[in-house]
Amino acid sequence: MKLVSAIATPATPKVDKPWRTFTLKQRILLWMIEWAGYFAIRLLCPTVRFSVSWEDESPKSLAERPRVYSFWHNCMIPAMYWCRDLQVRVMSSDSFDGEYTGRIMQKFGFVKVRGSSSKGAVRALLGMRREIEQGWTVAFTIDGPKGPRYVAKPGPVVLARSTGAAMVVFHIAIDRAWVLKTWDGCMIPKPFSRALMRVSREIYVPRDGGDEEYLGELQAALDRVRIFAETNIAKAGTAEFPYGGSNRDEHRL
Repeated sequence: MKLVSAIATPATPKVDKPWRTFTLKQRILLWMIEWAGYFAIRLLCPTVRFSVSWEDESPKSLAERPRVYSFWHNCMIPAMYWCRDLQVRVMSSDSFDGEYTGRIMQKFGFVKVRGSSSKGAVRALLGMRREIEQGWTVAFTIDGPKGPRYVAKPGPVVLARSTGAAMVVFHIAIDRAWVLKTWDGCMIPKPFSRALMRVSREIYVPRDGGDEEYLGELQAALDRVRIFAETNIAKAGTAEFPYGGSNRDEHRL
């Protein structure tokens, strides 16, 4: 499939408004969490020193599209910052948690597609497919929204097979982070920590590709990049994995 140029200038996305009506208390809490989360990430993540490592011998820009990205839920915060302003389409549930997460992600240039793996899955997958067919990249926190941890779901395989877009996975390891006592062990980078992002090679799913076979390949790739990043995080910032890896500005659309 032909990839859209990384220097194309996309249109500004419309602000997504939830169909669900929240109570006044919930709306106030949403506003507080939205802005607190946004400012916390804006304060912490610019101090993080990122390195990027690619399985392919010739690295490609993260801005190439369309693609189907997947990553584990626990590295969502550093991923949200590093992949900001790329207008990546993400699945967002109509729950309270899904609403504030989606709002924070919108502030970092992501675009919400309504639905989740547990509720509204068909609606969300159809929406994600439309976005890919229009040339956009989509991304999944692949063990979300509530686990089980480090177990991939089949959504990316379905989309890759129906659209021809490549699946790509990545993981971001942090050398110093606050790890929340949540089901996913969400990582919040500490100031001036180091991060190593490992990006997999492309995985294409043929039209006649079986779900089990390619879900297994997706799971293996996710496990592989996580183990690599966690094993090599101490080398972030060395000659082997220099800071930047690929210049962040080169990833912008």
